[in-house]
Parts: sequence; structure tokens; C-alpha cells
Amino acid sequence: MRTRSISRPARKSSGHTPRLDTIQMVEKAIKNDKKFYSKNQLWRSLPKQVQYPTFVKILDYLEESNKIMYEKDGTIIWTFADSAAARKSLKESTPL
Repeated sequence: MRTRSISRPARKSSGHTPRLDTIQMVEKAIKNDKKFYSKNQLWRSLPKQVQYPTFVKILDYLEESNKIMYEKDGTIIWTFADSAAARKSLKESTPL
């Protein structure tokens, strides 16, 4: 008896794909306040409404790109060094 593999259709996206302006809005909120004690606090502080699944995808992206990190208690902290001083320091550094 032969077994056949059945190919399954590709999974559909959940429909919660963040747009660039939404990602930038969340980045700006975190960057300006530097610290939020919970996802919910950050989500409610945003200037425009964002669906929660979309918001979670944005936070996942920001964490993967090392722009934010979570402390053990769930606090969200902006970690990306993008200040003028950091850019100047990088520009003046000696390449290895």
C-alpha cells in the first residue's frame, strides 16, 4: 500500500499586519516615555487605536530588532541607541 502526502493550503494571515506608520507610532511612544510597566499601559497610551493582535506583532518585531526589551516583571524598555550622541560616537569610532 502506498501512502500519499497531502499538501495543505498555506495558512492565511490573521489579517493583523501592521503598517509602517503604526509601527512608527508605537516606536515613538516607547522612545519618548522610555518605560512602560505593561503592554496594556503602552497600548492604551497610543494616540490612535490599534487592534491588540497588530500591537503584539509590532512589539514582537521591535523585540526581534533589539529596539525594546522586557524585564522579568513585564516592563517594556526602549534599548535602541539612536541618539545624536550615539551617532556621533559611532561616526568617530575607529573601525576594526
